[in-house]
Amino acid sequence: MSGSGPERAGEAGAPFGIAEVTGVSMVPTLLHGDRLLVHYGGRLRPGSVAVLRHPLQQDLLVVKRLVERRDGGWWVLGDNPDAEGDSRVFGAVPPELVLGRVRARYRPVTPGRQRSAGVVFSWLVSCVRPVWSVRPASRRLRAR
Repeated sequence: MSGSGPERAGEAGAPFGIAEVTGVSMVPTLLHGDRLLVHYGGRLRPGSVAVLRHPLQQDLLVVKRLVERRDGGWWVLGDNPDAEGDSRVFGAVPPELVLGRVRARYRPVTPGRQRSAGVVFSWLVSCVRPVWSVRPASRRLRAR
C-alpha cells in the first residue's frame, strides 16, 4: 500500500474507531504500526489529521492532513514531503470521502523487546499522544 493508511476502521455508525497506520507518508507525526483513535464524523478543519477513502481506490483508507477547502473538496497532504500519494497526485478529495478526524495515536509495545523498568517507563511516557491540528500558517501545509 502506498502512503499511510489504517488497516481497519470503526464499525458503521460508531462515533469512534481504531485504525492501524501502514506506510510512511505521515512521518514524523505518525509511524508505521501506530494505532489511531478516529472520531468518525468529528469536526474537520484545516490542519486536522483525517482518515479518508482514497478518491481513486475507494476501498483503500488513507490518513492525511487536511490543508484547505477547495472547489471539489479537501486538499490533503502527507507530513512526509518525500512520500507520494496525496492531493498532489489525485487532486482534492470530495467531502463525503473524508470519514473522520484522528484524535490520538498510541504505539503498541514492540514484541520481543526487553521489558526493563526503563524501557517500560519510556514506553508509558510516549505511547499515547493526542494528534494536534497544525495551524494553516505553516509553510509545509500550503498547497502547491
